[in-house]
Amino acid sequence: MRILVTNDDGIHAPGLKAAEAVARELSDQVWVVAPETDQSGVAHALSLNDPMRMRELGNNRFAVRGTPTDCVIMGVRHIMPEKPDLVISGVNRGHNIADDVTYSGTVAGAMEGTLLGIRSIALSQTFGIAGSDRVRFEVSEEFAPGLIRKILAKPGPQGTLYNINFPDCPADQVKGTEVTVQGRRNVEQLRVEPRADGRGIPYYWLAFNRKRSDPAPGTDLHAIYNGKISVTPLRLDLTDHASLSDLADSLA
Repeated sequence: MRILVTNDDGIHAPGLKAAEAVARELSDQVWVVAPETDQSGVAHALSLNDPMRMRELGNNRFAVRGTPTDCVIMGVRHIMPEKPDLVISGVNRGHNIADDVTYSGTVAGAMEGTLLGIRSIALSQTFGIAGSDRVRFEVSEEFAPGLIRKILAKPGPQGTLYNINFPDCPADQVKGTEVTVQGRRNVEQLRVEPRADGRGIPYYWLAFNRKRSDPAPGTDLHAIYNGKISVTPLRLDLTDHASLSDLADSLA
């Protein structure tokens, strides 16, 4: 099995090493193609107006000056001698659940793999609400290989990727795995922080509010908050099928 590993935190991120370790538990044919710099929050962006530059780092490892989507395309269309059987994107520093999914470069790496007809999985490791000084990537490394084997054991539907998030607790305290739906936070996640530079000219940071939601059972948020691994199948088809008939009637 040929595996392509990418991420959005960059080629030097510790989570990428964790993802590579997971991949090597599954196969000895592993290629790593990751962004040269941190690309968190770029979602499914492509580099269309700037050239992509690439550095070969040895042992099937490559750094691309571009987005996670760029990296998957480069890996599949240019670097790897044959199309991969699996794309692993991650392990992200921080979870990608609920609203995060639409912003996530990690999830986008798996999306691009899925668009190219490749089984694709996004991996993310939750860290504590107090900050990211201690990220338990060892939890992802312990549980991800077994979960991926189970997912690959059955043929998956076309156009579906798998978004796996690991809780912030020691591996021996993980309370199981739950198949979940994408949740929705009921608190504001992002805020704008105004600041000023040394000349008094204003600039702004987007910052996260570290507040917990009150999620419904069955959601990715609820699983993570309760110490479980969350596995969410995500479809590329964003159509709201339930609304099609009503909309057609309204526009008739």
